[in-house]
Amino acid sequence: MSSLQATRKARSAIVMGLCYVSAGLGLLALALILAALLWNGFSGLSPAVFTQMTPPPGSAGGLLNAIAGSLVMTFFGVLIGAPLGMFAGTYMAEYGSNTKLTMVVRFINDVLLSAPSIVIGLFVYEIAVAPMGHFSAIAGALALALLVVPVVVRTTEDMLNLVPGTLREAATALGLPRVLVIRHVAYKAARAGLITGLLLAIARVSGETAPLLFTSLNNQFWSSNLNAPMASLPVVIFQFAMSPYKEWQALAWVGALLITLAVLALSITARVLGAQRTSS
Repeated sequence: MSSLQATRKARSAIVMGLCYVSAGLGLLALALILAALLWNGFSGLSPAVFTQMTPPPGSAGGLLNAIAGSLVMTFFGVLIGAPLGMFAGTYMAEYGSNTKLTMVVRFINDVLLSAPSIVIGLFVYEIAVAPMGHFSAIAGALALALLVVPVVVRTTEDMLNLVPGTLREAATALGLPRVLVIRHVAYKAARAGLITGLLLAIARVSGETAPLLFTSLNNQFWSSNLNAPMASLPVVIFQFAMSPYKEWQALAWVGALLITLAVLALSITARVLGAQRTSS
């Protein structure tokens, strides 16, 4: 064995060793975080978490209003953002794949994908909260919708581009108009991928705190008024974790556990659907 070959093998072994060490450190940090979250989260989990409102300082209580507020704002955020993202992605993939407008939209969408969520929150504060003169769940849902749109746009365009063109040609040869070809052929073939993108968008916005701090703020009591401040799990976690009260800190751990479990469930579902799409 030549000295050059031995040197290369030694360098390769060193680099591989560093890669394994880095991966091990990352997995160790993740395991410690999950262990702390599970230990502290499950220790404070009780039926009261799902039946009582957020308590005043120094008192026991639950997270019912925060859970309901998060579900409401996430629902309306997805209801607003998902159709917009799906329509935009459909245009980019089916109608204007090589137009200048599509290039501009794709560039702006990439910027939105990488934009910090606090910037989105400040933007919605200026266009919605400041003119209305108060925080509201509507503004919170609008901020979440702006975070949903770029994810759905990207996944819709990518999934529709993966649909073979021969399927569209066959449907067109049967006399179907383009709208029906997209609806009954392209959407059906890309259905698993479209649902996966939607689930990933929900997983992204479900734990966002910064946009809601500038839009919906918080509410210690139950509120079903969309034009008023509304509690949410991320904001309650932020507030309770920063407090000196043990009861609040325990509820913050429980809230973080609930969000983590929800995101893990959505991620696993998205992976299962992605695997089904790949196998089919």
